[in-house]
Amino acid sequence: MEEIKSPHNESLKEVRKLAGKKWRDKLGSFVAEGEDLLEAADAAGWHASARFVTSDSGLEGIPVASHVMPSVSQLGSGTRAIGVYPIRWAEPVGPLCIALWGVGDPGNVGTIIRSALAFGASSVALGPGCADPWSHKAVRASMGAIFSVPVAKVRTPQELPGRKIALVAREGSPLKPVEGDVTLLVGAEREGLPIQVTSACEAVAHIPIAHADSLNAAMAATVAVYELTRAR
Repeated sequence: MEEIKSPHNESLKEVRKLAGKKWRDKLGSFVAEGEDLLEAADAAGWHASARFVTSDSGLEGIPVASHVMPSVSQLGSGTRAIGVYPIRWAEPVGPLCIALWGVGDPGNVGTIIRSALAFGASSVALGPGCADPWSHKAVRASMGAIFSVPVAKVRTPQELPGRKIALVAREGSPLKPVEGDVTLLVGAEREGLPIQVTSACEAVAHIPIAHADSLNAAMAATVAVYELTRAR
């Protein structure tokens, strides 16, 4: 396979376009960078529509000159492997779904997807105002979990499965394991969940904390999903 030696190569231009949400939506594709993420995709049965690797890496893919690869990478440290994959939206499913509302930091979104995989949540649903889970930062923060956890997009709490529990700082009952299908709803760190979303839930719960005013959204979701799954 012929080596790509110019940053102006048409295939690389398309990869760079995918750094923007507009082009991800238009092309229906996203980018994963790093050998660990590409290995996670392989393990989960995802097939890259294109795979680029540095020529001296010994990895499988389209060879790219080592001085050209940084021009297409979004990682500050650079990478030896980049994969382009089709976006796959799923349906929100139980028995445990994590639903996010207004979580606009892609790093938090990716971290929550990673926690969902770690503790056995069934899906992650993104409501209005959430960061794009297919962005470079979110995909990297997921550390490959984006390939194993179904990710859904919803507009209202009524689209979510099971009993809905709103996580609200210092309100409701302390969070504890519950039986049956459950959706845990988590809002942004400062704004929290909109009142219309909280009122659509069957229960409100909080994580008891000692000193801080609140928890980062990713930290709160991680602690909560651990609490809900530890009895299972």
